[in-house]
Amino acid sequence: MIDLPIAFGGLIVGFLVGMTGVGGGALMTPMLVLIFGVEPLTAVSSDLVAAVIMKPIGGGVHLRRGTVKLDLVKWLMVGSLPCAFLGVVLLKMAGTGPELQLHIKKGLGYALLVASTCILVRPLLTRRHRGGDAQVPVRIIPTILVGALGGLIVGMTSVGSGSLMIVLLFLLYPRFRLSDLVGTDLVQAIPLVFSAALGHVLMGDFKMALTGSILIGAVPGVYAGARLSSRAPDGILRPVLVVALASSSLKLLGAPNVVLAAAIAFIAVVAFAMSLPDIRRNLARAKVARSLARSVARESAQDAPTAVLPLTASQDAENARRLRAVK
Repeated sequence: MIDLPIAFGGLIVGFLVGMTGVGGGALMTPMLVLIFGVEPLTAVSSDLVAAVIMKPIGGGVHLRRGTVKLDLVKWLMVGSLPCAFLGVVLLKMAGTGPELQLHIKKGLGYALLVASTCILVRPLLTRRHRGGDAQVPVRIIPTILVGALGGLIVGMTSVGSGSLMIVLLFLLYPRFRLSDLVGTDLVQAIPLVFSAALGHVLMGDFKMALTGSILIGAVPGVYAGARLSSRAPDGILRPVLVVALASSSLKLLGAPNVVLAAAIAFIAVVAFAMSLPDIRRNLARAKVARSLARSVARESAQDAPTAVLPLTASQDAENARRLRAVK
């Protein structure tokens, strides 16, 4: 039986994932636990199985574009695949019944705290990224360790494949092209999530009806979000996501309401303050774009009232210069 409220929640989460690129596990799992009252183990298991179907959507696009470092994916898999399965085994060893659910709840809380921090600092790393070199040797041992850490966290909490690992890759490979790192992260997440999902199907608490409800909403949500991603107000969306994830983290960790309210206020101020440069840059770009559109319309109306003439080379160069000035 399909649960329509969960399907609607999946639609919202999928839309946000498509627009921002944030890992679905960081949004879907806490939503299932805190809003819909799903047991933590069931939420982790069912969300990971749903991710097996969701992840190839973004990864396939990057494979077709050639923005994936397959040798890097290979060494990430060496660490992530066994550790993702190991994460499920460690969960089963942590206890049973309420004790196990409590361990998962706390682990999810800490993972969300790490994920929200990674989402907050990712734009800073992107702006300072020195990438542009496609021919960079792979650092095998550190890459395997990154995969192992990410796999372990994903196997235990379903969080980390789209938030933690991309930040670690930024730090490990500052000379790689940004598009290659994003594509590599998306593609390596496919086998990683599959390994974790297989472990949860065998040893977790996977529920087919719950996974089906998630997918019914999330699949069209991701597609719609991806189509609108170029228009998404990133400077506003990311701070909102940081506040939501940090709030969920503190709630899962049992923070008192007074501490929760104070922490949320502080995190919101910091997150939006860090996003002000992006917001100003987006507003400046929008202003220049509107100015250019009005300029082209006036010139077209004066020179050819019945037809729109192409821009001259000098006009084209001037427009390009004005756009670069606000980047």
